[in-house]
Amino acid sequence: MKLPRQFAVAGAMCLALASPASGAVIGTNTPAPEVAVERLGELPFAQRAAWADYIARSKKQHRFDRDTLAAELRPGEAPPPPPVAGSGRMPLKNDAAWYGSPEARAIAATIISFQTPSGGWSKNQDRTGAPRLRGQRYANDAETMAVDTGSFDAPRDRFWTFVGTLDNGATTTEMRFLGRVQARLPGKEGDASRASIARATEYLLMAQYPNGGWPQVYPLEGGFHDGITFNDNAVAEAAMILEDIAEGHPDFAFLPKDLRRKAGSASARAVQPILDAQVVVDGRRTIWPQQVDAMTLAPISARNYEMRSLASAESAEVLLFLMRQPRPTPELKAAVDAGIAWLRAHAIHDKAFTKTSDEEGRKLVDQPGAGPIWSRNYDIRTGKPIFGDWDKSIQDDVNHISKGRRNGYAWFTPAPRHAIEAYDAVVRKAAAPAVTMQLPSR
Repeated sequence: MKLPRQFAVAGAMCLALASPASGAVIGTNTPAPEVAVERLGELPFAQRAAWADYIARSKKQHRFDRDTLAAELRPGEAPPPPPVAGSGRMPLKNDAAWYGSPEARAIAATIISFQTPSGGWSKNQDRTGAPRLRGQRYANDAETMAVDTGSFDAPRDRFWTFVGTLDNGATTTEMRFLGRVQARLPGKEGDASRASIARATEYLLMAQYPNGGWPQVYPLEGGFHDGITFNDNAVAEAAMILEDIAEGHPDFAFLPKDLRRKAGSASARAVQPILDAQVVVDGRRTIWPQQVDAMTLAPISARNYEMRSLASAESAEVLLFLMRQPRPTPELKAAVDAGIAWLRAHAIHDKAFTKTSDEEGRKLVDQPGAGPIWSRNYDIRTGKPIFGDWDKSIQDDVNHISKGRRNGYAWFTPAPRHAIEAYDAVVRKAAAPAVTMQLPSR
């Protein structure tokens, strides 16, 4: 696989101002580009029309969502207060019978009421609460309420953000919950859940980029939200639920065959941009970033403290998705082999990221026998752990970033261990000798 120029540039940017000293600031984070008509010239000519159509359709859907909400209110009528942020509370592992209970059906009703006109959902809402009121917004106020602060996450409109997203498991979790509910309600009582799932499936198909990836937010919101997002497993979850739909999973078998066929095609198309986004350094495949530029597949930043990097937790989920593919190509196998090898080589042993005192909170400390753990982010060029802070600084020692940022983010993770164990299980199965059936003697 040829290394795109953007990948080399991204690696160099992370290493700018590099210093061998521990606890040093080694660079400054810069904002991600967004998907825009003005950037079409960066694409091969044959691809520009499809991207122009996608951008136009996104703007149309954005207007549709806003106009539909506004039409719910009478002229001069004040809208209700926005929904209050909270945890999702959509359990997916309860006993099957529970999903036919009044409690589950009430959650389903609230979920359906908050589905956006385009067909997705926002995030971070308590679905055990009351259904959406007429004229009430689909999403909470922005997490970052102040505008023009220089924050990469500053909203363009603090009252309209994440209106349709895959972030934090949104949309795919709602779909899976409704799938379980409708399976317990085969009659008319389940029709609303089935209709909602169908709309959400169309939403995922509509939100998919021409190259097969998905943005974090659709309709497009700009900034890093436009990036193809591996963070929070957004792309993998979208592709996997479409794969389940295509394969006729019991929770989705009611969907029309044509829609299931389209879902299968969309899921299959998601594989290639994932393979193309695997970062190559000095001719060798490594792992994946948290997110990539949708138009070039180069690694991009997200929030101030989320810099261009190689991301271990996200890569573990990508690898699990790739290993799930039923007909792996040589390219896919090579990507998985390389990704697992990179994770093995960068495991951290005898260290723990743990609370050291009430005053300092968590720090990385020596702890014999601990691990393996992995840094959440690694510098693209050096393969060494890096850490970000609110001031956009990129640092090489987690113990030297600000206490609030150090304690407010998962800087280390055991997640790659699950991908490695799954890979080893596949290898063992492939190496096991074939069992020859012995017929009983007469």
